[in-house]
Parts: sequence; structure tokens; C-alpha cells
Amino acid sequence: MRKIIYGMGLLALLGWGCNSQPSKEAHYNPERTLPNVVLIMADDMGFNDLGCYGNSTVHTPNIDRLAASGIRLTDYHSNGVVCSPTRAALLTGLYPQEAGVEGVVTAKSHRKSGMSPDKLTLGEYLKESGYATAIYGKWHLGYEPEFGPNIQGFDQFKGFVSGNVDYFSHIDQEGYEDWWINQSLQKETGYLTDLISRNAIEFLEKKEDDKPFFLYLAHGAPHYPYQGPNDKADRTVGGDFPIQGSREDKAAAYKEMIESLDENVGKLMEYLEKNRLAEQTLVIFCSDNGGTKNVGSNAPYSGFKGQLYEGGHRVPAIFSWKDKITPGESDALVLSMDLFPTIASLMGLEVPKDLSGKDMSEIFDGPIPDIEEEARTVFWRFKNQAAARKGQWKLLIIDGESSLYNLSTDVQELNDVSDEYPDIFQELNKAYKEWESGLNEETILT
Repeated sequence: MRKIIYGMGLLALLGWGCNSQPSKEAHYNPERTLPNVVLIMADDMGFNDLGCYGNSTVHTPNIDRLAASGIRLTDYHSNGVVCSPTRAALLTGLYPQEAGVEGVVTAKSHRKSGMSPDKLTLGEYLKESGYATAIYGKWHLGYEPEFGPNIQGFDQFKGFVSGNVDYFSHIDQEGYEDWWINQSLQKETGYLTDLISRNAIEFLEKKEDDKPFFLYLAHGAPHYPYQGPNDKADRTVGGDFPIQGSREDKAAAYKEMIESLDENVGKLMEYLEKNRLAEQTLVIFCSDNGGTKNVGSNAPYSGFKGQLYEGGHRVPAIFSWKDKITPGESDALVLSMDLFPTIASLMGLEVPKDLSGKDMSEIFDGPIPDIEEEARTVFWRFKNQAAARKGQWKLLIIDGESSLYNLSTDVQELNDVSDEYPDIFQELNKAYKEWESGLNEETILT
């Protein structure tokens, strides 16, 4: 059974419905006031890295409060098990393979490539719909400005384009300076997590009052280098440094980084409340993949970042909207690529038809059929691994060897039941092969 406490007529409260069809000339009615969107993405945060997801050792009161005020998802998955694929899927509403980014856009080997600007992004779609758009933090979909955020729908960008930077010197793991203001490499002082939030609040203070906004806060935390707010820079330009940071007590640093992230989420939410924006703003919090081995916690699931076991891609996700979403919990299956169509629908915009992601706004507005009755099949692929999921069943393929797991009784994926359920095993294998062979992929990174 679904454990959901639904908002009573969410879309009715908004004054429009998901099924309305705007004219082809515009995505929206210019006479209607559109809501705002704040999307906060943590980096490498595991399923069990927050208090509201069961962690008793970390202090995250602000994110816990966000979860208590909205819908906490328990079956939310990143489309990738590393950074870049998930970000591509989130922004395009496509599988990473369809967006051309199946692997990491590395600082060492991919400085001249990136996600194709031909792909429609959520930033472009909302900008075309009348939104002021901004991203602060991590891009990781291309190093050259021709692949950057300003080309792909964002009016403003302050942040880094690589996979990770020093939290103080803002130097990437190959020793390059990596802090950009739009398309210019510039210095800006501050601890990374604080800096991202500071820029976000400055954006809100300066924005046009009559224009809705889409604010994408792509945090670096808690990705390495493991540096807390009271540490110092490890990286210098062209220098020799430990990529994961000089802290020996990495677990303690990791905890400090998560708590700093939580503090900054609190600052943003306080600003929205004080300036009477909370009632007009959908806030989403999620992670780009599972926690890193030996540092992050993905309990109760097996696996870590980079693996297609549940711990590699089942991550925290929260939807909160004051007075619009009634607090509760949902076990609906949702993926990163679903955010584009779901956001568009919740904003009252026409959902693009050529997306692989699904509009999941119905989980906020009323009962939907049980998972057994209307289960969709979704897929992952990364290096030597692949997976297919339908309802409680998960097919996992590693080095060409397939196994089947019943997630309703075996969340740690310990017991292969392919011999007990040969029809399901064959069905998911066939579905995966059909999905893979049908991909119109332009994969640049695997």
C-alpha cells in the first residue's frame, strides 16, 4: 500500500489543472502568475545521510523540517550512479544515454566535450515560459563555455564546471582554477557551500519582483575533497595535493559538510519565509547518486556510488510547497528524469511530449493505482552494469550475468530469484534489450 498523505486538490489550489493544453504559441498564460521553483541537489549524498531518512548521528534540522512540511519520497532514484548522467537526465527529462552523457565528464579527459546544446533543457523551457533562471554551484556537463549553463537556459551562473573543487580555493582535481561567473573565469572567496547559498539569496534580492524564478542550487557537498567549514584549502594551481583532501578523519569531515549544507538550506528557507515567497515556491531537494563507499551511508540498501545496486541510485528526495503540498510520505517510483515533466506540470505549463521522464504530479493530488496495477519499467546502464525495474522486481546485469531480485522482500539484493520467477526474469531481460536497441543515443561519454 502507498503511504501518502495527499494535498487536497493541489492543482485546484493553484487555479489550473495538469491536463490543460496551452496554445502552441506559448507554454503559459501571461495573465497568470506562475509559481517559483527552487531545486537543491546534494552531491554523493546517500539514502541514509539525513536525519529524516533515519540517520541518528548527523544533525540536519532544516532539511528534516523541509521533509516534515512536504512529501518525503522513499523510492526516488537518480538516473545515474555518478554525477554527470544524473544531471543530464534531470535537465533534459531523458535517459542519460539519450542526452549523450552516460559517464562522468572528467576534468582530465573530457575538457573539450559536453552535453549537446541541441537538447532542450528544463532551464530553457522555463526561461521560454517567462522565468528568470539561475544556477549556482556544480554544472559538470561540459567545461567549455559552448557547453555551459548560459548556453543551455540559465540567465546567471556562478559556480564550477568540473566534478569537484576545493571548498576554499575552488581548484579542480587536475589543478585548474574552476570558479566561473557566467562565461568568465573569476575568483570569488568563500567556503563553497556558503558561497552557493549567498549567491542564491543575492539573486533573490535583486530579481525582478513580477517575474517567477527557477533557482537551481547544485551543491558540491558532501562530495570530496572532505573539508569542513573550519578547514583550509588543500589544492593549489598545478600543485600536488590529495584529491580527497588532507583530513584524516574523513567521516567527521563528511558529517560537518552535511551539517553545513543543512545550515545553508535553512538560510534559504528562512529568506523565502521572511519575504513571503514560501507560499509561491515549490522546493525540491534530492541527490545525484548514492553515497561514496566508506564515507556515505546508503542503509538499508547494498551498494555505493558507481554501482547499480540500490545503494548506488536510491537517494533522498523531498518535495515541499507551503500550503500546497500536505505533509506525507510516498513510495511512488520516481527518477531524476521525471523532474522536468513534473515541474512543468506543477507550474501549470504544457508538458513536452518527447520526454522519457514521466509527469509524477499526480502523487501530490490524489490516489494513484497500486504499483502492481500500473507499474512502469525503467532502466539504468553504466559501464559493465545494467538494470531494469518494474514494480517490486529488479533485473541486475553485471558483466553479462543477469539476476532477479524481489525488492519487496529483499532490499539488499542478496537472493537471486530468477529460477523461481522465470517469466518475470525473461520479461525484464526482453524489456531491457528492447530499450537498449531502441535508444536513439548520441552517447559521448561511457
